Amino acid sequence: MLSTIVSLPSSAFPPLALGFMGLGTGYLIYGPQELFGYPKRNADVDAATGVWGVWLPGFCQFVTGVILFTGLMLGTFTEKPLYMAALAFSAYGIHWFAMGWNRMTKRSEPRVNLGMAVGFLAISALGTTVFLGAHDTPVALIFVGLVLVYISDIFASLKPNMAGLGAFGERALGLFHILTGIWLLYMMFGVTLNFALGYHWWV
Repeated sequence: MLSTIVSLPSSAFPPLALGFMGLGTGYLIYGPQELFGYPKRNADVDAATGVWGVWLPGFCQFVTGVILFTGLMLGTFTEKPLYMAALAFSAYGIHWFAMGWNRMTKRSEPRVNLGMAVGFLAISALGTTVFLGAHDTPVALIFVGLVLVYISDIFASLKPNMAGLGAFGERALGLFHILTGIWLLYMMFGVTLNFALGYHWWV
């Protein structure tokens, strides 16, 4: 209905690269600490990683999601799989606002992350289904990475009660953060070069 009141020209340039960059860089900040314990966590490190968590994966993804939802409502973007992208970027962005804030304020309780991880595992599985169904394998691979991230997060959340399993989950979380982060930065390059210079990267 809104698109019948406000009509904007269609655009072939959704802001996907911004969301990919934000989440990918955030994963590369958090991943080495989870996998290798570097840098060792202390108050200063938690404050720094918390700030980056809010502003990179948090703000970049949230802005991307809002633009995509707005563009879909106004008819600026018309490709139906972008609805899934808008849902994911918005939800993951808000998720990172909470994660970054918890890290900054040192008010994190890992066991609370269990329910969060289940919810975001559901979004990740949904994204995998949508983009495989849309025959967009490169984006589907991002969501496969996210599925592995949140499965690992489920185990990591058990650390206070099951230390061994929780430590394994935390290291797995770091590994999948790093691998998915690298793929996200590849996607950032591919989308930007394809849009800006007419390249034909696999994205």
